[in-house]
Amino acid sequence: MSVKITCINKDNGDHYDPYLSIANFGRIDEKTQKIGKSHLSEMIDWVEKGGLAYTRDSYGVVAKLVVRVSKYGNKYLQTVIDGRETNNLLSLKECL
Repeated sequence: MSVKITCINKDNGDHYDPYLSIANFGRIDEKTQKIGKSHLSEMIDWVEKGGLAYTRDSYGVVAKLVVRVSKYGNKYLQTVIDGRETNNLLSLKECL
């Protein structure tokens, strides 16, 4: 199963500050078309268990989410396109 990430919520709402953690991910389940929101820890757990999450930009380019670990040991999600790390998540709109 895969989900398309459609929006994000930052911890304190400062959307474009790359040094603040994304707290929530808005998503659409590809199979059921169900819309929902998942906390960062839920999305990390889901991706680590083999779930596919991705973003798609206005040009149709797909960026897969992968789990990374910071130098402080904190897990976070990042997008990857053709093996290249990107910041696609920060360009998504704020979830309502």
